[in-house]
Amino acid sequence: MNVHGYSAFVGMDWADVEHAVGLLTEEDTVEHATVAQQAPALDDWVAGLRQRFGGRPVAVCLEQSRGALIYALMKYDCLVLFPINPKQLARYREALYPSGAKNDPTDAELLARFVREHHPRLRVWRPDDALTRSLRLLSEGRRHWVDERTAAGNRLLQHLKEVYPLALDFLGKQVYAERFLALLAKFPTQRELQRASPRKLVEWLTKRRRAPEDPPADPRQDPRVLAVKKAQPLVTDEAVLRHGHLALKSLVTQLQQFNETIKEYDREIAQLLQQHPDAKLFASFNGAGEALVPRLIAAFGSDRQRYASAIDIQQLSGTAPIQKQSGKSRVVLMRRACPKFLRQTFHEFAKCSLFSCRWARAYHAMMRHKGHGYHSALRALAFKWIRVLFRCWQTREPYDDARYLRQLQLKKSPLLAFLSPTP
Repeated sequence: MNVHGYSAFVGMDWADVEHAVGLLTEEDTVEHATVAQQAPALDDWVAGLRQRFGGRPVAVCLEQSRGALIYALMKYDCLVLFPINPKQLARYREALYPSGAKNDPTDAELLARFVREHHPRLRVWRPDDALTRSLRLLSEGRRHWVDERTAAGNRLLQHLKEVYPLALDFLGKQVYAERFLALLAKFPTQRELQRASPRKLVEWLTKRRRAPEDPPADPRQDPRVLAVKKAQPLVTDEAVLRHGHLALKSLVTQLQQFNETIKEYDREIAQLLQQHPDAKLFASFNGAGEALVPRLIAAFGSDRQRYASAIDIQQLSGTAPIQKQSGKSRVVLMRRACPKFLRQTFHEFAKCSLFSCRWARAYHAMMRHKGHGYHSALRALAFKWIRVLFRCWQTREPYDDARYLRQLQLKKSPLLAFLSPTP
């Protein structure tokens, strides 16, 4: 074993079918090989490393923090995985090869040399327990489908404005509400809506809005029905209407499927959340609801030795700003190199806390008073919240908002000047 504590350093340039491998020996030579993305091939390759180095730890560097390869390698106890950002390898390659030339074997060698020289500053990949990993993947998957639903809902809204504005009279707060989608599925065009019987229209209109106190005995005399029957189409061009009709049918079907998919994710997340030991801990925080509790659990993970202090999470999540200084010039900027979903989790949690936490509202107001924009103030609030979250996570103690407010008063915090009175 060398002085670094690892028996060998390996770089893997991953691909869908076959990975390029570079193994750096003690003589500073590189042994190149390829390994297929198949379980038997990976088993044989790792078995060879285990036999060659007597089962001692082997450092493996790759440009992947999630995906098929790292999930396949995590089962081998002799491999110590160092996932890095592709930008790190790109900058390293540019420094050594300014021409811009690259190939897979060279990248594998560079990864091996990079981990050998810089592994003390790199973060070893230690997977969370299966329950926490499941919550993380399901929470990210749920957010993906929510974003897809929002995009499809915006497209549907645009088509309705163009070819079916009458349907907007039935629109509630959300274009993907199930009742509204059911209406569009039953009456996909204005012509079909106007052909509906007055009694059927009254039923749908009553679902959308409160019925009048004394509705007419004859549905045909209902002023809402009369308004629908007399409505003039905005567009009469058959080509536009034909395209709009097909687009609406497709988008309605997609949105209904998105709703069902999100419900399935919610049921699965709720079931796993009941089993997680940290669920009650994170549910004790103001603003942490059903959607954010599993995301906060996934953000911190199950390994309480992973982060030395709260600043590690603040920097990783992008809530901690960066400072650039040259000579007498100094500027503080938003940290953009971070996992976007992680930053989004803390940003949204900070926003939700404004509705139920007095000191959070006061801190946000104080930052706005200092000249920060709305979202900049939210990032600052998220930065402050992470310190509180980290402390409770480390000690496994639920959050006590009254206790925190008492501490602010004892320390005569400047937040007190912006604190709203207790309702």
